[in-house]
Order: sequence, then C-alpha cells, then structure tokens
Amino acid sequence: MREHGDRTGEDRFPHARSETETERLDRNWESLIQELRVVQTGIQFLISALLILPFQSGFAHLSGPLRVLYLVTVSTAVGATVFLVAPVSWHRILFRRQRMGNVVAAAHRCAMIGVALLGIALTGAVVLVFEVVVEAAYAGVIAGAVLALLFVVAWLLTPWRWRANSESGPAELSEKEG
Repeated sequence: MREHGDRTGEDRFPHARSETETERLDRNWESLIQELRVVQTGIQFLISALLILPFQSGFAHLSGPLRVLYLVTVSTAVGATVFLVAPVSWHRILFRRQRMGNVVAAAHRCAMIGVALLGIALTGAVVLVFEVVVEAAYAGVIAGAVLALLFVVAWLLTPWRWRANSESGPAELSEKEG
C-alpha cells in the first residue's frame, strides 16, 4: 500500500474519472510513454554530442578534472538512457501477463531516476562547455549551479507545490490555478 504522500489524484478522488482499474493503468501507461518520448529525444542528442568529443583534437588539451567531469557526464547520460528505456523493455517482456500494475509502478520510478540522471548529465555538459569556452575561474561551476537550481525549481519544487495544493480536489485546484 502506498503512503499518503504517494497517492495519485485518482486514489484520493475516486469519482474524478469513471474508469476501471485496467483503463486507469492503460491511461497511466500511455501518459508515461508520451512523457518518455519527449525526454528520450533529448538524451539521445546529448549522448551523441558527448560521444564524439573524445575524437576531437581539442579534447586532448582538457585538464584531468574536466576529463573526470566528462566521464561522469557521459556515464549519467547513459544511465539516464538505461532508466528511460527500461519501461519499454519491461512492457515487452511482461506483455499479456496481467502485470500492467507492476510495469506502470516500476516505469514511474525509472522515469524519475532517468530524469534525475538527465538533469545531472545536462548540468555536467553545461559546466564542461562554460569551462572550455569562457576559461574564467569558476565560470563552469557558476553556470552549473544556476542550471541545477533551475532544474530543482522547474522539475521538483513547482510540481511538488502544485501537488501539495491539490489536497482540495481536482476541480478546486483547476479553479485556483486558472
């Protein structure tokens, strides 16, 4: 059983939609897959850009710490890809096995981990770019900190604030937000 903080709007407001458990799972799966399509395109582009860097002539001039940052950035980008693609694999393996509840729950966790790793990878990439292009002390660190703060606000704090405000119910929330 999920804790109160993990309940979805459908759990707290059972009459918000008139659908069966199977319909709800299918709707949640479709929604999740659409979201994953959006982030998968971005992570594919990021990985392709990162993978060609070592083969560029200027890469040899990177300092040791920037090489470590590069490896961490590539690793988190690949890790994000693993977690963002895993739900598709699980769905294929468990297809027609009446395990959609497990797939949706696990896919949600994978998506959250994948998005977190994507944020780390994007932050690392920005730090690398600023360190190489600006060549000023702490330019990369400052840019990375600003970007990390932006991710925290846009990807975590804002939706958590909306989630906390949704205790009143779906209709009242839409009136407050509108």
